[in-house]
Amino acid sequence: MRLANLPVVLAVIGLAACSEPAPEAPQLPLSASDFATTATCTPPPSARVRIEGGTFLMGEDAVYAEEGPPRETTVGGFWIDPHEVTNAQFAAFVKATGYVTIAEKPVDPAAFGVPREQIPDYMLQPGSAVFTPPAKPSKSYWDWWQYVPGASWQKPYGPQGPDAQPSQPVVHLAWDDMQAYATWKGGRLPTEAEWEFAASVAGKERAVAQPGDKAANSWQGVFPVVNEAIDGFKGVAPVGCFAPNAAGLYDMVGNVWEVTSDYFRPGHDPAARDNPKGPSENDAYDPMNPVGPSRVVKGGSYLCAPNYCQRYRPQSRQGRDPGLGASNVGFRLAYDAPEQP
Repeated sequence: MRLANLPVVLAVIGLAACSEPAPEAPQLPLSASDFATTATCTPPPSARVRIEGGTFLMGEDAVYAEEGPPRETTVGGFWIDPHEVTNAQFAAFVKATGYVTIAEKPVDPAAFGVPREQIPDYMLQPGSAVFTPPAKPSKSYWDWWQYVPGASWQKPYGPQGPDAQPSQPVVHLAWDDMQAYATWKGGRLPTEAEWEFAASVAGKERAVAQPGDKAANSWQGVFPVVNEAIDGFKGVAPVGCFAPNAAGLYDMVGNVWEVTSDYFRPGHDPAARDNPKGPSENDAYDPMNPVGPSRVVKGGSYLCAPNYCQRYRPQSRQGRDPGLGASNVGFRLAYDAPEQP
């Protein structure tokens, strides 16, 4: 299922600006492909990591309203991938099954809910949403997100850009694509509570400041035009380039947003404290996506900066339309059993 119109697509992908960008700034860089890298890092472990259950303080009330209220929450034990699903892992799934992702299929005109003649032809072509830096400072996500025909997990910057790098997180996937991979792999998308419990190491990691340049892949400079790349990357980094948290998990904040199984609603239900799984589909609500229920994404991405999107934290959360991928959204799997030898 594809999203009904581009304005909603961009509204879902974009994040509310936190402050005005600087009025003047160097124009760096100016194309989506300028964010690509062929850099490699020492491959991290791939074996599932056991997370023992426990009780922790879930949520945050010091940054964004939709992250609170904080409340003690209990989760059971589970296993989780040590890093985001990579292009190499997803390619193995595609090779084994012949799977074709949503972004690689033409868009049904009926999804727009308007007469066919009102729909630009390019919007009906297979494609996805790609971050493309604007030529001047801006606080409007309209200026840096583009629907790019031909963009997909295999061509994350569009058909004229470089191929996907095997060790980087797979992006441009819709919910159905992630579910198909999870079924094939014998896993599932983690709940928001599980994800935050693992990312925060049972609530012990609660910093609100931007992570250091050795700790996570985030945006250094004035978003969206000045990307100093002090951490070594302008865009998505290979998995394992930054130090893991105390649980042995890599890139739980920054790099790419990670999708969870929960439906989204602003704020947490204070009464949901025992293995919460979020609101029902009927109770889900995302003011940025009026066409249908969104899923919760966690941890921020390489586009998060102090002047915009301070969501490089375990407690951060956003709604994410399940019908369309983007160049800064990925996932990892949780499991209810250890890996079989």
